[in-house]
Amino acid sequence: MRVLWSLPKAAPLLVEHLAAYLELAGRDLARARREFAALALAAAIVLVGAAFTLLMICLAVVALTWDGPHRVAAIAGMGAFFLAATLLAALRGANVLRDRAPFLDAVRREWREDRVILEQVLTAEDE
Repeated sequence: MRVLWSLPKAAPLLVEHLAAYLELAGRDLARARREFAALALAAAIVLVGAAFTLLMICLAVVALTWDGPHRVAAIAGMGAFFLAATLLAALRGANVLRDRAPFLDAVRREWREDRVILEQVLTAEDE
């Protein structure tokens, strides 16, 4: 029951912390948006450039080996190369996803610290 009576005293502190959490969340969201936009732009440029480069390399290999005895081996080699590149890219992507910072990490960290302080304030007023 004393907790209810102490709420008016703790309300300004709670409102201040809520505003701080909203500010931290805004910062985290802005950072995540900037990182995502930069990553999406870079990925789009890399994908388009890589696709055209690989297409031109494949056309050159086929053109150079078309009348030769190694054209099937050349095509199989290109297929093996693309398979290996795809697997390496998938592994790299998994590592990037694993190592990224958790979403709203700063808000969670501050909430853990403030929850302890808030519990101490509310229990101190009960005594």
